[in-house]
Amino acid sequence: MKKFDKERVLVAVAGPVIALVAAILLTSVVLIASGKNPFEPYRLMLEQAGYSDVQVLIVNQASLYYIAAIAVALGFRMNLFNIGVDGQYRLGAMMTAVVGAHVALPSFLQVPMLLLVGALTGAMWAGIAGVLKVTRGVSEVVATIMLNSIATSVIGYLTLTDNLGVLVGDNVTTGIMKDSGWVPGIDLGQDVGEIYGLVFLAIALGIAYWLVLNRTRFGFDLRATGESETAAAASGVDAKRMVLTAMLISGAVAGISGLPLLLGDVHTYSLSFPAGLGFTAIGIALLGRNNPGGIALAALLWAFLDKASPALDYAVPVAYEKEIATIMQGLIVFAVVISYEAVRQWGLRRQQKQVGAQLAAEAANPNAQKEVAA
Repeated sequence: MKKFDKERVLVAVAGPVIALVAAILLTSVVLIASGKNPFEPYRLMLEQAGYSDVQVLIVNQASLYYIAAIAVALGFRMNLFNIGVDGQYRLGAMMTAVVGAHVALPSFLQVPMLLLVGALTGAMWAGIAGVLKVTRGVSEVVATIMLNSIATSVIGYLTLTDNLGVLVGDNVTTGIMKDSGWVPGIDLGQDVGEIYGLVFLAIALGIAYWLVLNRTRFGFDLRATGESETAAAASGVDAKRMVLTAMLISGAVAGISGLPLLLGDVHTYSLSFPAGLGFTAIGIALLGRNNPGGIALAALLWAFLDKASPALDYAVPVAYEKEIATIMQGLIVFAVVISYEAVRQWGLRRQQKQVGAQLAAEAANPNAQKEVAA
């Protein structure tokens, strides 16, 4: 059993807590500046989150955020910035919807096939940036940002009614998927709603993420390469292969991040399918410090702000704009970068003091080490 390290836990928790407190304080300043009560919006959102149907919406939304954030975190642990999760997510969802609308297999084959389609699509799209990085040295940030725009154009082209698109009213869709590809959820009643069945996939991915990174040789090689490619190469690790592998895995996870919604609710890809999930996932991964437990809490917080904020529009006697929640989300991302760096610097200074104190103690009592050795 490892000795419980209180200081390590403190350093791990301090960053997110400081970021959250700073975001709340700064949001309150914005409210005061606009002449409104700085505490009332939080009370209204907490009250809204007390309803069972809103809680179901929060859990469902958090499952999408969690999977996408795990995809981002995989890149971060490798010191890779996969900014293309949003394009990989949308392209993976669109291709899954197309295959699901045109292929009908028994359910026990259809669902795994659709998950595989989403994963392979996302991996293929992220793999382009990975190949460019290891063969030509192209920054993955630049490559994935450009691939986001290309993915938007590819989706727009493929969903034209002359290609794979199906016009439903004013909305262009890919057609309703075959029933065998629908994943049933947990029905909590007509007035409450249904929790997506693939919420359990998000939980399984979180467990697998922790196990692979912390309990396997591959995870060690991945983390070592992220810390220093030169040192990893000196120990026999093929750094370029690890970079490409990390991008492929990150893209595969991103490709299935939209499937809880696709297979559990809407059953088609359309113009109204959520966009921007990948960029939200970056903030969630940062707030969760790339830890599966921390990411889960951050995903729930983000989903809470999303689903509870509409209550602000209907508050009486004074209505609050629901954009307050968006401001708070932005401030959290802004504060988390500053707070993590401050905590990291504090941790380094504390370690230096401890090492200095230990060396001073050994210098003051040189016979102690000899006695211990004897």
